[in-house]
Amino acid sequence: MTDADQTPVPTPAAGRRTLGVMLLLTVLSAVLVLTAAGRVWAEGRAGTLDVSVTGGKISELPGGLALMGLAAAVAVFAVRGVGRLAVGTLTLLAGLGAAAASVAGASDTVALDSAASGKLALAGSTATEVSHTGWPWVALVGGLLLALAGLITLRYGRGWPAMGSRYEAPTRKAPAKADTPGDLWKALDRGEDPTAV
Repeated sequence: MTDADQTPVPTPAAGRRTLGVMLLLTVLSAVLVLTAAGRVWAEGRAGTLDVSVTGGKISELPGGLALMGLAAAVAVFAVRGVGRLAVGTLTLLAGLGAAAASVAGASDTVALDSAASGKLALAGSTATEVSHTGWPWVALVGGLLLALAGLITLRYGRGWPAMGSRYEAPTRKAPAKADTPGDLWKALDRGEDPTAV
């Protein structure tokens, strides 16, 4: 018996289970990243005024990549074979990108300094007493979960169900030759153009 003979064949139930896990991870990751992006990541003071910036102000990348991951979760039903591998790869890269952008934003002060300049109406002002919150790390976890969803798609995606052929674009059939006026009406009822050559 060869190693190929010992490889277990995934059952339809196992395929649906891994598909469900991938969808759950994708939705959970998007919720984490988008929620974190809307929360304060850094705060400080500009003179006597308090300033703060959200994750979305520091970097729009994590939120955008999380939305891309959600779109990929929907696209996985519309593609098969190589297309599904491409979707899995994009999901993996989106998750890694969101995670990296979250880590980079965890200590970023450029957006906070810009907010301080706006509050003081003085170009080049910098924020003082800067502190960072834990929300970038929540976004990091979301990005890693999205990357895991991409890995699951790459590993198990070939066995997942896809949309049936009834959802595919219809192919145009050549109209039947109309010999009588009744045939012309029947062709029109079917949505065909009996005058097409």
